[in-house]
Order: sequence, then structure tokens, then C-alpha cells
Amino acid sequence: MALPILYSYRRCPYAMRARMALKLAGIDVEIREVSLRDKPAHMLQVSPKATVPVMVLQDGTVIEQSLDIMHWALQQHALGASIHQVADTLISENDTAFKQALDAYKYPERYPSKTQIQHRTEGEDFLQKLENLLLENVYLFGAAPSLADIAIFPFVRQFAAVDAAWFETASYPKLQAWLNRLVDSELFISVMEKQPTYIE
Repeated sequence: MALPILYSYRRCPYAMRARMALKLAGIDVEIREVSLRDKPAHMLQVSPKATVPVMVLQDGTVIEQSLDIMHWALQQHALGASIHQVADTLISENDTAFKQALDAYKYPERYPSKTQIQHRTEGEDFLQKLENLLLENVYLFGAAPSLADIAIFPFVRQFAAVDAAWFETASYPKLQAWLNRLVDSELFISVMEKQPTYIE
């Protein structure tokens, strides 16, 4: 029987977290690495939004949002128990206010109303929330990664990479350790293996 298909782009944080959840849940999928400049016709046919990730199940069901893919993957996995209101609120903040600050910090020329440092400071509100959570646990909600860790991690990784020297000396020691732990994890390394670009 054919595997579910996951249209993905290796460096996209949304696709990254979907791949991590699928891997953690032990679900085999056919990963189709797309070129963002030449997206496959089948992907555009099943998902006109034209952004990755997109998952097509064996019965033809299409799951278009990374969080929905994560929830689907983790329904029968221990991480499913970690889905609760506090985590949902944190993920929502990551995907809205923090993502906006991240984009502005990465591309300050596109957001000239504030300086790059001002954009970074806005993002730091979220970093401090994560730091405070990590004062209690190794991961955001316990001793093992939860849905929230996997959903948020790729975006914090991007934020840290904008000015790595600054991040390494910033006052977020718990967050730095959390980030390094996830970056160095077998889970992350495995989902970042390069795939050939899919050609129809």
C-alpha cells in the first residue's frame, strides 16, 4: 500500500515541525521535497494555497496545515497527552506575534518602521516566556518534548540564527540549552537529511 505523501521543503519551519511529529510518531511517509519556484502540479491541485507542508493520506484526505499534520500524527502517540490549553496558547503566540517579530528581525529592510534591534526586542517577550517555563523543566512542559516544543523549536532556531553571537550571550541560559538539545537530537538530525527535489 502506498505511503501518505508529505510535500515538504527542508528549511521551512512549518514543514520541519510536521516532519518531526511524523518521525516521532513512527509514521512512514513519502517525502516529496519541492522547489518553491517550481511546485509540483499535484500539490497545487490538492492544495491551492501552494505552501508547504501538505499531506495527502492514502484515502485522498488532504491536511494542509502543519499543526493539523502534527495533531494527526500524534493522536496515538504519548505526545497527544501533552495537548492542553496552556500549550495551545503558547503555540498560538508563537505562530502569530513571535512569527511576526521573527520576520521583521530577519528582514528589517521590509519593516522599516522600526530598527532591527526593536524588532528583536519585541521577539524577546516570547523568549522570556519560554525561559521562565524552562526554569521548571528540561522541556517546556516536562522532562520530555511535547507538541509545544516541536511546534515552537524551528522558529526559535531561526530567531537565534539571525545573530548567533548575540543569542549565545543573551540572558536565556535555559532556552539556549533547550535549543541546543533539540538541534543536536537524533530526531531533528534525521528529519534534516537532504532529499532530492521531487520532479513529476
